[in-house]
Amino acid sequence: MSATARVLIGLGAGALIGLLLAWQDPVLAVRVADVVQPIGRLWLNALQMTVVPLVLALVVIGVTSASDAALSGRIARRAIVVFVVLLSAGAAFTAAVAPFALSLIPRDPAIGEALRAATAGAAAPTPAAGWVDALVAIIPSNAIAAAAQSAMLPLVVFALFFGFALTRIEHERRQQVVSFCQAIADAMIVIVRWVLWIAPVGVFALILAVCARAGVSMIGALAVYILLQCALYLAVTLMMLPVAMFWGGEPLRRFAAAILPAQVVAASTQSSLVSLPAMLESAQRRLGYPPQVTALVLPMAVSLFRINSPVQYVSAAAFIAWAYGIDLSAAQLIAGAALAVVISCGSVGLPGQVSFMATNLPVTQAMGLPVAPLGLLLAVDTIPDVFATLGNVTADLTATSVVSRQEQASAPAIAAEDQPPA
Repeated sequence: MSATARVLIGLGAGALIGLLLAWQDPVLAVRVADVVQPIGRLWLNALQMTVVPLVLALVVIGVTSASDAALSGRIARRAIVVFVVLLSAGAAFTAAVAPFALSLIPRDPAIGEALRAATAGAAAPTPAAGWVDALVAIIPSNAIAAAAQSAMLPLVVFALFFGFALTRIEHERRQQVVSFCQAIADAMIVIVRWVLWIAPVGVFALILAVCARAGVSMIGALAVYILLQCALYLAVTLMMLPVAMFWGGEPLRRFAAAILPAQVVAASTQSSLVSLPAMLESAQRRLGYPPQVTALVLPMAVSLFRINSPVQYVSAAAFIAWAYGIDLSAAQLIAGAALAVVISCGSVGLPGQVSFMATNLPVTQAMGLPVAPLGLLLAVDTIPDVFATLGNVTADLTATSVVSRQEQASAPAIAAEDQPPA
């Protein structure tokens, strides 16, 4: 049985028992919730303990990898710029749309109360009070203190400075540090996998405690989350079409028809890596992009670029804020969106459920929100993931169209520069 199936079984069993208890005897339901909730909290604490070292290592590795790729040539540099612009656009779009869309949906206050009761004692970091404090807090005066306080945004800023500084030192010494960071990341991933092995138990305890208190409202809230994620992923996928038209110079019908086979593979496999051969086929044969562009940009996209990663991180945090009845400030949304872009660049290679917890946790923490509901969102992430992969593959081919057009536009100028003087 797959890990996803085990988690879904734990989710379903916990929800069913919690709903039955709430229906038959609300007093007994609360007592049972009080008994099982420490199990869910222990599981969440075990996941949280890996976040700080894992995020620090991933950001350093991501910065040095992107720097090495950019040094490999003009095409790689252009591709990285396109990746960052599209990731930032996706994060900004989600930060603007997700809270607004959720504000249109009626919320049962019992959901927030049940979540608070089920995770009592699990402290969440609090954001700075004003925009001046938030701005000053971006750069940590003490990186170790920021790590100890789980202040993710200052910690990531330090990691960015550290990663860029590594690119300026001797290559051999830099590789020693990067290898050390990679070893830390690998060790943290092993721990996360151990913790995720008992995810059915943790999810069972969390959903039982919440459903026993909130009843069927919690099931409706999870349905809202699934619909929100799917809608945002589809919206971002559709947004790639005008980008390919106006920035990549592609006719809409031609581009949509050419990328369809790769999209089918993406939706059926839920893997951008497995979709790479189909993407190469679409880019080279159907769209006619130069091989030197597709052979470099598409593998780079699979390694460094997932357009829907920031969408997931920001929308999950927005959903948690909605569930708790928290109004997100502009500073919180900007901080979450910026951190989501940085985190996504260093976490593309992480597998499945490991990726979900290791990336959503820091963004949610940086926005000053409780992280406990992420354990429940992990359990239902399989359905939206189909649409996420579809959008990622579409964005990979869109980015390739943009870089290809830029290369073709600059080719005559480069050729003229290379001509010997008459």
